[in-house]
Parts: sequence; C-alpha cells; structure tokens
Amino acid sequence: MATDIIARIVADPRYQELKSRRARFGWWLTLAMLVVYYGFILLVAFAKPFLSTRIGTGVTTIGIPLGLGVIIFTIVITILYVRRANREFDVLADQVIKGALK
Repeated sequence: MATDIIARIVADPRYQELKSRRARFGWWLTLAMLVVYYGFILLVAFAKPFLSTRIGTGVTTIGIPLGLGVIIFTIVITILYVRRANREFDVLADQVIKGALK
C-alpha cells in the first residue's frame, strides 16, 4: 500500500513541479547567503582598515553594522523562505497528497 502511494506521488507532475520550485528557490537563497557571508569574511580578512573605520566620534566602527547586517539578512531570507513555503510549497504538497490518496 505505502509503495503504491509513493509511486503515485513520484509520478505526479505537481510533485515534480514542487521539487523543482523548492530546489530552485533554495539554491537562490543559498547563493545569496554565501555571497553575503563570505563577502563579509573577505572584508574581515582583507579590508581590516575599512572595517575599523569609526562612524562619527563614537567607538562604533563600520564592521559592527555590517556584521549586524549579515545577521539581519539571514533572518530576512529565512522569513522569505517560510512565507513562500507556507503560501506556495505547502499548497502544492497538499494537492499532491490529496491526488495520491484518491
């Protein structure tokens, strides 16, 4: 019984569409995160004078808001993924499951 349902799910074109959309979106978010994270790491490695430049007359340097920006970017792309998963991917998954159980 279970193998029959699995076979119907795998054969469903909506399942293939779901896999494709989710993978493509995941790779774009992964690429964006890698660029932001490794861009910051490269700045730390090769542009220490730039990152240690003070902002105004206080003790805060440019590196602090950039590091905070990396953290905020991570939170934002997580929110983007969750929203899209809830709105699009979950709907497709429900359609696939309902189609396989018929």
